[in-house]
Amino acid sequence: MATVITMPRLSDTMTEGTVATWLKKVGDKVEEGDILAEIETDKATMEFESFNAGTLLHVGIQEGETAPVDSLLAIIGNEGEDISDLLKGGTAPAESNEEKAEVKEEKPAASSDFKMPEGVKVVTMPRLSDTMTTGTVATWLKKVGDKVEEGDILAEIETDKATMEFESFNAGTLLYIGVEEGGSAPVDTILAVLGPAGTDVSDVVANFKVGGSSEESTKEEVKSETPSTVMSSGVETSQNTNTGGRIFASPLAKKIAEEKGIILSQVKGTGENGRIVKSDVENFTPSSASSNVVTSSGVEKSQAVAEASKAVADVKPFVPAGEVYQEEIKNSQMRKTIARRLGESKFTAPHYYLTIELDMDNAIASRGMINSLPETKVSFNDMVIKACAMALKKHPQVNSQWREDAMVLNHHVNIGVAVAVEDGLVVPVLKFTDAMSLSQIGANVKDMAGRARAKKIQPAEMEGSTFTISNLGMFGIQSFTSIINQPNSAILSVGAIIEKPVVKNGQIVVGNTMTVTLACDHRTVDGATGAQFLQTLKSFMENPVTMLA
Repeated sequence: MATVITMPRLSDTMTEGTVATWLKKVGDKVEEGDILAEIETDKATMEFESFNAGTLLHVGIQEGETAPVDSLLAIIGNEGEDISDLLKGGTAPAESNEEKAEVKEEKPAASSDFKMPEGVKVVTMPRLSDTMTTGTVATWLKKVGDKVEEGDILAEIETDKATMEFESFNAGTLLYIGVEEGGSAPVDTILAVLGPAGTDVSDVVANFKVGGSSEESTKEEVKSETPSTVMSSGVETSQNTNTGGRIFASPLAKKIAEEKGIILSQVKGTGENGRIVKSDVENFTPSSASSNVVTSSGVEKSQAVAEASKAVADVKPFVPAGEVYQEEIKNSQMRKTIARRLGESKFTAPHYYLTIELDMDNAIASRGMINSLPETKVSFNDMVIKACAMALKKHPQVNSQWREDAMVLNHHVNIGVAVAVEDGLVVPVLKFTDAMSLSQIGANVKDMAGRARAKKIQPAEMEGSTFTISNLGMFGIQSFTSIINQPNSAILSVGAIIEKPVVKNGQIVVGNTMTVTLACDHRTVDGATGAQFLQTLKSFMENPVTMLA
C-alpha cells in the first residue's frame, strides 16, 4: 500500500521547507534509511531520511520549490501501484502506514477580538522523530519567570525513540508551562509561552488547546525538606540540594555519576543555571572536607554519605504479610513502542529457531593477542558482529526484508546491536558494518551504547538495520531466543562462554564453548539457508584469522 510522505517539521519554528536537492527520482527503489532529499529549513539544510521502503512513485515538491509543513512531499509504494486517489487530495496530509492519525496544530479560536501580544511566542510540542505522535516532558530545565536565551535548553522530552534535549529558538521570559513534568501531550499542543516579563498571556492560553496528560507523574518530586538520615556511627547527614531541592544534571552526567559512585549534590555544575554536565562529573574530586573526615566507625564521611544515600534510595515500601500490594508505573513512550512493535513482529512473522555451539578457544587466544596491541580493545561481541557481517555478505537472503509483493535482498550490511536501557531496549545501528575493522566496530559499539544508555542517541542512529544481534552472555545466560526486529528477517541471540569438558581428537579435554541461536522469519529464510549462515558464522568464529584477511 502506498504511503504519503509529507514535508517534515525539522525545527520548532519551521512552518515551510524548501527542497534543495532530490537524491531519488521517480521510479527509484527506496530502502528504509535512504536519504530522500535535502530540505532547507529556517535554520539549516538537513538530510531527510525515508522511514519506508518501496518505489518512489511521485514527487510533490520539485527542487527549489517551497511548501508548508505537512504538504505532500512524495509517495512511496509498490512499483506500478495506482496512486490517483492519493493525488486527488492535493497537498493534504495522509495517514502513515503505521495507521497513526496525523495531529493537526490547534489554531487560535476564531475570535476576531484576539490579537497575539507583541513579542509573545507560543512553543508547541515538537515532532522530534518521524513516528512521534505524542511526547512526555521528562524534565523542565526552566521554570516560569526564568529568562530564556535563544539556544537554551528548555526541557528534556521523551519521544517514542529516546529522550532528547529541546532547545529554545526564541528569547524572552518563560511565562507559561502547558505540560508539567511527567505529563504527555500530542505533537503541536502548547508546550510553553515565551515573551516580555510581566505580559498577561491568559488570552493566549485560552485560544490554544492546553495539552498534557491529566494523569499525575509517576516520578516523585524531590522535596526541599529532605528527611535526614542518621547513620549507626552517629553522624547525621542530609541530601544536599540546590534550587528548590532539585538537582539539575544531564542524563549522561547522571549515568557517569552513578557508575563512579559520585553524589551529584556534591558536584558544582558549570552548565546553564548551574546544571551539572558530563565534564563536571568527570573532573570531580571530593574536597578535603568531605573526603578526609573520618567517622567514629573508621569510614570516610564521603563514603558513608554515599552509602546512606543509596540506602535511602533503595528503601522499598513496607508490605505487611498476607496483604495484596500493587504498584502502578506509567508506561513510557519507549515502552509502548517496544510492546507494539515486538507484538507485531511475533504475531505476523512466522518465527523458527536454529541453535549451534561454537568452539571459542581460538577466539579467546586471538582476542588476547589483539588486545595486547597498544590502544586496542575488542570484545567477544565485537568479534561476533564482524563474523556476522562477513557471513551476511555470503548469505544475503538472511540479510533480507519481506514485502507482500517481493523479497528485498540487502547487499549492504547494517547491523543493529540491542542495548538494554533504563526504560527498555534500543537498537543502535552500525552502518556498513562489513566495511569496518574489529577495532572500528569496538569503538563504535562502545560510543553508541554509552549514548543510548544516557538517552543521548539520535533517532536516525537507530534506523536502517538489516540484521540484529542480542547478547546476554555478560549476564551468564547460556542460550535464549529473541523476537525478530522488524523489518529484519533474522536476529542472533548470543550466550555466555562456558568452560566445560569437550571431545577433541578423540580425547576429553577442557574447552570453551558459546551457544548462539538464530531466529528466522520463515517467509524469507528457509531452514537450510539459516543453517548455512550459521555454518559460515561458525567457521569465522572458530578461525578468527580468516576475519582479518
